[in-house]
Amino acid sequence: MDFKRGLRDGIPICLGYFSVSIAFGVLAIQKGLTWLEALMISFFNLTSAGQYAGLTIIAATGGLVEIALSQLVINARYALMGISLSQKLEDKFTSTYRMVLGFAITDEIFAVASSNKSISRAYFAGLAILPILGWSSGTLFGALLGGTLPAIIQSALGVALYGMFIASVVPAAKADHKVLIVVGISILCSCLLYYVPIFDLISDGFAVIICTVIAAALGAVLFPREEAESDAV
Repeated sequence: MDFKRGLRDGIPICLGYFSVSIAFGVLAIQKGLTWLEALMISFFNLTSAGQYAGLTIIAATGGLVEIALSQLVINARYALMGISLSQKLEDKFTSTYRMVLGFAITDEIFAVASSNKSISRAYFAGLAILPILGWSSGTLFGALLGGTLPAIIQSALGVALYGMFIASVVPAAKADHKVLIVVGISILCSCLLYYVPIFDLISDGFAVIICTVIAAALGAVLFPREEAESDAV
């Protein structure tokens, strides 16, 4: 039952990932990669921003160190998400399964998984498998299509990921005012980092990390959880 529930929760993410990754597949072909190379990148990396940054560096014949540093900066937030989810894992989540969880964490998967009080191996497997297939198959579809899609459609696909993430966060924020306040704090921090000139030197990857840490820290201070409540969750 947990696996089926995970599959059901993963369907919207899968559909969103499929549409978004088409644009990555098209761009990969335009940058000189083969359809197989584009597919392998998406299958082994579940990070839209990281993949686009890596593809840009590859196209510019950048070095391995440059790619590694860019991925570290952009994807460091997943470590924070993994630590957060680890507090909700069932006892059967051994080290091997935790490594699988670490690989499969994305913003949307994290948002859906964190809404559960307890996360079983079966549930997370069901939640992750369809988004992984959706991201990979969408990339393959876009790579095979090449540049045949109209420009207006390619532009529309580029914003689909943001709409999908909003759809994942809004229900939790509506159900709990504490979540809404934490989301509001993160939005405020993001706006300050984007619009205040003094923060121009901060990259998008670091901006996400900063917003996450500040919002989570203030949420913990403003809404501390009692010991009994933590044990129940």
